Amino acid sequence: MTIPEALDRLSQSRFRGSFRLNAKMREIVQSRGMEAMREFAAERVRKCLAPAEPLNDGRQTPMKNHPVFLAQHATGTCCRGCLNRWWHVPKGVPLTETQQAKIANLIVAWIERQMEN
Repeated sequence: MTIPEALDRLSQSRFRGSFRLNAKMREIVQSRGMEAMREFAAERVRKCLAPAEPLNDGRQTPMKNHPVFLAQHATGTCCRGCLNRWWHVPKGVPLTETQQAKIANLIVAWIERQMEN
């Protein structure tokens, strides 16, 4: 599945499709730039999703204060449970570097799509 196909699938979900960047979050993206969003997304995935058993799994991603946090909820990449439900990533197994990159790319693509609207 391509990233655009994944984003289209997510937009069909009542919950995942309800997320939008507000003015404050758009301002954060504009002031810091997409490269900073990409770096933060990669770091969040590495620290909070990549371990086989992440600390506070299911509660580690806030729903506000940063575009990446909101994008994680919108893309089903906020916890290992959502990764399993949406993307069939098994729990209890560390994420590979390839998986981490794909997840970060999906998060960034969602932010980019939001910035276009």
